[in-house]
Amino acid sequence: MDDARLYQLLADAVLVLHVSLVLFVVGGLALIVLGNLRAWAWVNAWWFRLAHLATIGVVVAEAWWGVVCPLTTLEMWLRTQARGSTYAGNFIEYWLQALLFWQAPPWVFTAAYTLFGLAVVAAWWWFPPKRRSGA
Repeated sequence: MDDARLYQLLADAVLVLHVSLVLFVVGGLALIVLGNLRAWAWVNAWWFRLAHLATIGVVVAEAWWGVVCPLTTLEMWLRTQARGSTYAGNFIEYWLQALLFWQAPPWVFTAAYTLFGLAVVAAWWWFPPKRRSGA
C-alpha cells in the first residue's frame, strides 16, 4: 500500500470517528430522555452520563475558545498528506462530511453547541445519573 492510500484510509477513519462522536452526543441525549421516560436504567449509568457530559463539554469549550476540533485538524492534515482534496473524495467521505460540516457563521455553531450543552446539563439535573450501589 502506498503512503497516499494509507493517509487516505486514516483520514476516512478519523472522519468516521468524528461522525460517531457527533452521533454519540446527539443520540445520547435522545436516549437519556427516552430511556428515562421508558424506565431504561442503563441510560443513567454513571460512566455513560459522564462520558456524554464530558464530550459535549469539550465541544462547547472549543466553540467558546474558537478552537478548531482536533479531529477536523487531523483529518485535513491526513488528506493533505494523501495529496487529496480536503473537501471532496469518495462516496462515504462525501456523505459523512456533508452530514458533519455545515456552512454558517461561527456564532451560529457556538450558540447551537452551547444550547445543546445546556440541554445535556438539564437532562443531568432532571434525570440524574445513578452510581451502582457499593461503588
